[in-house]
Amino acid sequence: MSLGDALRSVGRWFAGGEPEPDPDPNALGTPARAMVVMAHPDDAEFVCGGTVAKWCAEGAEVVYVVVTGGDKGTHDPEMHPEKLAAIREEEQRAACRSLGVKECVFLGHPDGHTIDEEELRGQIVRLIRIHRPDVIVTWDAFRRGFNHRDHRNVGVLTADAVYPLVRDRLYYPRDEEDGLPSHQVNEVLFAGSEDADYTVDVSDHWETRLEAVLCHTSQIGGRTREDFLRMREEMIARQGHARMEERFRRWSIRRSPPPPREAANPQPRS
Repeated sequence: MSLGDALRSVGRWFAGGEPEPDPDPNALGTPARAMVVMAHPDDAEFVCGGTVAKWCAEGAEVVYVVVTGGDKGTHDPEMHPEKLAAIREEEQRAACRSLGVKECVFLGHPDGHTIDEEELRGQIVRLIRIHRPDVIVTWDAFRRGFNHRDHRNVGVLTADAVYPLVRDRLYYPRDEEDGLPSHQVNEVLFAGSEDADYTVDVSDHWETRLEAVLCHTSQIGGRTREDFLRMREEMIARQGHARMEERFRRWSIRRSPPPPREAANPQPRS
């Protein structure tokens, strides 16, 4: 995520007018297991860091999947891709620790070159079958405005992995051979959507989310904790309320799951 994207995300996160009740009376609640699939290190903290902090605080096991190394996101003339990728991986690990994320998986694809292709799709399917999340958060690939190609492609790849690939055992049969049965994910939350219809109140977890954002030193342009706090106070004064929200487009798959084949949380055979 570029600095400009990050600041726009912060602005959208603070904005929103008067607080509204949750549009869905059947709120998701806290999942037992969740997976966040994002394109770059720092994406998740800016669009769903409060939601992740809330879920982790309430006992959920959250796994991150970061598709690229973020190795192009700099204006520093002295930086090179390998060094930047290493810096951003450590920043992401620190952010995950502050949020309580159980594990962060880095797939290491080049920044800016993510494509909708079989191998990457299969990597995502396999990780879902390993970790067996109840809910997945990823980018909304279909927003009408500006959309980074990596965000767009990761959103498409993840949506395709969720339905129908991960559910139907004959896709990527090597997984089943390795002891990973199919799995059904019933809920997906698409971040960055222009058609958000699902809101998570993260007011109680704003500070944790901020600490995670601040871990991404290479991406926040020298801004400090005090800068972000000042932005928050200015927004509260303009809006007249202190409710902090993250908004998503919710995709619910209401189909019967496959019959159970093995115990939950299987591990692939070596």
